[in-house]
This record gives sequence, C-alpha cells and structure tokens, in this order.
Amino acid sequence: MAHFPEHLADRFKRFKLRHFALNQEHYEELAEYGQQPDTMIVSCCDSRVAPETIFSALPGELFVVRNVANLVPPYETSGRYHGVSAALEFATLNLRVKHIVIMAHSSCGGVSACLNHDVAKQTDDHFISNWMSILEGHRDDVVARLPNADESERQAALERETVKASLKNLRTFPFVEELENKGRLFMHGAHFNIESGTLSVLNTSTDQFIPL
Repeated sequence: MAHFPEHLADRFKRFKLRHFALNQEHYEELAEYGQQPDTMIVSCCDSRVAPETIFSALPGELFVVRNVANLVPPYETSGRYHGVSAALEFATLNLRVKHIVIMAHSSCGGVSACLNHDVAKQTDDHFISNWMSILEGHRDDVVARLPNADESERQAALERETVKASLKNLRTFPFVEELENKGRLFMHGAHFNIESGTLSVLNTSTDQFIPL
C-alpha cells in the first residue's frame, strides 16, 4: 500500500499548528451550528485557481464547486449522476445562498481542449471532450467572430464565454429561475488572470468584463 504523501502530511501539520489552533473556536462553531455561506462559487479545478485563496475566505464562508472549465450543464433529469446539479440544488434550497459566482480563469486547459478539438490526452471514453461539448456552440461563435485572431485571443474570448454559458444554463434550472425572479438569488460572472492577479467581473448591462 502506498504511503500518504509526506509533503501533504507536513503541510497538514503546519495547518494544524498555524491555522487551526489559532481558529479552533471558529471550527467548533462550524461543527456545532453548521455552515451558512452566502455565496456559491463555480470554479475550475485548475490547481492554480483557488477561490478560497483569491477571496481570502475563512472556512464556512464560501460553498465551492470545482470542475473542468467552471461549467454548469443545462438542466436535465436523465442519467444518474449530476454532481454540479446536486451541489446547486443543495446550495440554493438548503443553504439558501444569496449569490452564485461563475469564475473562469486564464490559460484554462479545458477551454484549450475545446478550442483545439481535444488536444488534451484522453481515454477511449472521452470524458474531457464529452464534458466540454457543453461549450461547442460558444466555441463556434468565437471562431466565427474572430476569424483572424491568434490562438491566445480566441482562448481568452472562449474563457469568458464559459462564464456566459454557465450563467445561461443556471437559468434553465426551475428553482434557480424562481429564486432569481423573487430577488432571493443573484448571479455573477468573473474571470481571474493568473499572471497579473487581475479579477474582472461581468457587467450584465454591457456584456463586458470590467477589472476590479
């Protein structure tokens, strides 16, 4: 049996000493009273983009769902496994979050795979390309809109389209639409640039991303 990674064990000990011990009362309250985050964030599972770090969040403050390219699939009830949909249902109906943020990022591997037709290594089951098919129509729109653009420009454009696609798909969920119409749920889009540390947020009036 493989040993637990030593560097992770060392990091846990550091966490226990430097963070947990200093915030033990907070953890005890979370254990006793449960979580009450007011914000759900759908982010990419890319190791370079951690919402809790970017937003300086303490445990219990953010309900985070991470997947390849921060996508929300459209509402549908076929099949058996719906990880994002289940998290969305739990966050809105049980935790009653007030905000949902879709956060994309620069240099996204999932977006690159979609844009370059499955450049990522895959098994015969094509899990990556099947998942990224959620974005196919938006990819085609970007390519048609930017026929003379270089790859980096198209990449950046499609990264932002993941946000718009996910926000659109969010509104196909009946319970999300109902809560938004009642003014009990607000949805937002953002894009994080890894190199510059810039966070741009979607202005729904202009459909443009504006740096904070």
